[in-house]
Amino acid sequence: MELNDNNTIEYACNFYMHTPKYLALSSRSQRDYASNLNKMCATKVHNNKSIGRIKLRDFRYKHITVAYDLWQNTIGVRQANYVATCLSIVLNTAIKHEALVTNPVSLLDRTKEKQRKVRWSEDQVKLFLDTAYSQWRWRSIGLIVHMQYDWAQRVGDMRLLKWCDVDLKNKRLDLEQSKRRADVHLPINDKLCAMLIQQKKDFGFQQYVAPQVEPRNGAYVPYADVDIHIVVNEVKKVAGLATNITAMDLRRSGITEMVEAGVDTFEIMQVTGHSNPQSVKPYLVNTLRGASSALSKRNKDK
Repeated sequence: MELNDNNTIEYACNFYMHTPKYLALSSRSQRDYASNLNKMCATKVHNNKSIGRIKLRDFRYKHITVAYDLWQNTIGVRQANYVATCLSIVLNTAIKHEALVTNPVSLLDRTKEKQRKVRWSEDQVKLFLDTAYSQWRWRSIGLIVHMQYDWAQRVGDMRLLKWCDVDLKNKRLDLEQSKRRADVHLPINDKLCAMLIQQKKDFGFQQYVAPQVEPRNGAYVPYADVDIHIVVNEVKKVAGLATNITAMDLRRSGITEMVEAGVDTFEIMQVTGHSNPQSVKPYLVNTLRGASSALSKRNKDK
């Protein structure tokens, strides 16, 4: 393949996905990049024209600003920044191959993501799961949320979880986390196990625990991060839940509940996969439950 300024953004994406740099990425990262680049290419900007159809020589700052605003409003700041980064990598590849002079994404004023403190309540989780499990099309999304909350894991690891990591007979999960490559070994409680057994009956013929329930091009594939955000919002709307809670908040919710329950930091690390106690500090938030527990213990001695 060759690359020149007459090629489209979509062609440049395909070119990048044949480079040694892309092929050296893990299979998970490759899938994430490909999914986000597809979403980016499909984004409509000026004159209802998708980014993917714009030629490299015609791509301007105005295009990325319109697209970035759309992404922020539909998939959130964090994911919008990730999609922009994926596009920037493609454009930098074009520059290296002398098909582009400048990278408009480098001029973008990105929104800095604020440190989130939002948590799901137990009632919110229950209402979400009841709603998601009530419809077949949301079945896997419900299971992803269920696993995230019960195990306090990242959404990325749950959406890509494979049956080979789940031992239903002994009710345990053996997971290598994608971010830090930490190994965690977690019990499966009875309620989650029952859902997994049913899911295994329906989807045990393929490798993913919670794939999209409808096949694509004849294959069952995992949800992309952006798709999870969109579908979770659909379920929240039907359930009447607050709009500010996201799937990413479930890990924080689970960890904070362990903190409130008085679980030792090093025991929490066995669940979260953190190797340094300092990494758990952001979850040591001030809560009414924690303060009430501390004061009641103090008052017992009076």
